[in-house]
Amino acid sequence: MEKISLTASATDAGLRLDSFLADKAGSLSRSRAKSLIKEGAVMINGVPTDDPRKAVVEGSTYTLALPEPIPAVPQPEDIPLEILFEDEHLIIINKASGMAVHPAPGSWDGTLVNALLFHCEGQLPGIGGVERPGIVHRLDKLTTGVMVAAKTEAAHVGLSALFATHDIERSYLAVTRGAPRPLSGTIDEPIARATGDRKKMAVVRNPDGTHGREAITHYKALETFGLRDKGTGLPAAALVKCTLETGRTHQIRVHMSHVGASLIGDPVYGRSKGVTAWGSGEDFDTARDAARRFERQALHAAVLGFVHPITGEDLHFEAPLPQDMTDLIAALRLLPKDDHD
Repeated sequence: MEKISLTASATDAGLRLDSFLADKAGSLSRSRAKSLIKEGAVMINGVPTDDPRKAVVEGSTYTLALPEPIPAVPQPEDIPLEILFEDEHLIIINKASGMAVHPAPGSWDGTLVNALLFHCEGQLPGIGGVERPGIVHRLDKLTTGVMVAAKTEAAHVGLSALFATHDIERSYLAVTRGAPRPLSGTIDEPIARATGDRKKMAVVRNPDGTHGREAITHYKALETFGLRDKGTGLPAAALVKCTLETGRTHQIRVHMSHVGASLIGDPVYGRSKGVTAWGSGEDFDTARDAARRFERQALHAAVLGFVHPITGEDLHFEAPLPQDMTDLIAALRLLPKDDHD
């Protein structure tokens, strides 16, 4: 990965950050600079930023990490897809765990884009002048559930507008270590790149009044499992429904961790791979072992609803819980819920 460090002069002061980088970093366009900033590839005096409009300050050092180039054209691959709906404009799938959405370092092939290029061969008239599916939202590689992609330019523009105005119904199911307190509510906490780790997000409210991008998650614990400690009455785990009002990177994972109920199996935001539950015996061992062995964040995109951007039809899709989460919940249900069980 190539890194470029630039120190702003007096004549640079006041410029938008994306304009400054485009002007100083050789062949970089402003739109590409803007994308890199939003991806967390830029640091100001060692602190990450994701604001391309930020004003440049004289004497500050701006470091740009240029990622390795992605192959120009992803190749079609015959990868099975669970298709929930398809017409000439859209395709809705139930994404499996382990499938990345876009080709990227470490996942150049086997992605949803590769699969859609094969499945939709001859059906993609072009989005932005390129024969490709229009991805307007994404799920993490290890997250399962409902996703939509556009097959035409008009559908892509329409879907993008719906997501931009939050006119999309999106509900997720998560299994958490402990339970959020209270058991239902709204988390309204801004999210930005974590300081010192551009791959990680965090709730960011700085003492100087600056903060991350608005992020709002409505949640409700549908079921709780066991007790964390004898006599406390606090659950050891919970099945939580999360409804997104905004769609920030890792939003549910960050928000649940922020309120002390990180997702079981989360390799980035989870404080523990398992659950802490009071008790002993075979049922306790089964439940705790199931949580410890869970190999991904326990998160599933269960519901996606929106108005078809071309036909105006009301669309609503639900994807059942995958088997690994079903098995995890069944094991957690073995935990007694009070001291007298």
